[in-house]
Amino acid sequence: MSQVMVSSQFLSLIVSLFAGMAVIVLRLRASNKPTSAKKIIMPPLGMATGFLMFAVPAMRIPWTWGIAAFLVGAICFSYPLIRTSKFEMDGGEIYLKRSNMFIVVIIALLIMRLILHDVVEQYVSISQSASIFFILAFGMLLPWRAAMLMQFQKLTAGNEADSASIKIK
Repeated sequence: MSQVMVSSQFLSLIVSLFAGMAVIVLRLRASNKPTSAKKIIMPPLGMATGFLMFAVPAMRIPWTWGIAAFLVGAICFSYPLIRTSKFEMDGGEIYLKRSNMFIVVIIALLIMRLILHDVVEQYVSISQSASIFFILAFGMLLPWRAAMLMQFQKLTAGNEADSASIKIK
């Protein structure tokens, strides 16, 4: 039984490391292409389908745990991402400006998540731990993307106003 537990924990660690590396690579690649509201909105919508995991009884956790996990993600983890995500206009297109701090923030968040994951798994099952950290990640992603969308809309509104004033003159 302990061998199954160790291999499950090791697999969880490996998946988390690959997911963290994938986020870094995707974000670095995304900064080379113009963004859109759709590209900002799609990750939380896609991730929301993960809530289907709660159809499986082993994945269910108390509401208070879920609310706490969401709040920790929203308050503690999304803030650094919001602070390091900025947009800029270039040739009429909006790009996500690459921040050197973004990679540091993602790595720090990944390390904190891995440490917390080991602590939490001492008290709950692996499936419940996965549920908690999924909600924490969603709590981190949703405010971050909402802030990005507001910043994007502010830039597009400003760009439309600039275009209108140019046409009037």
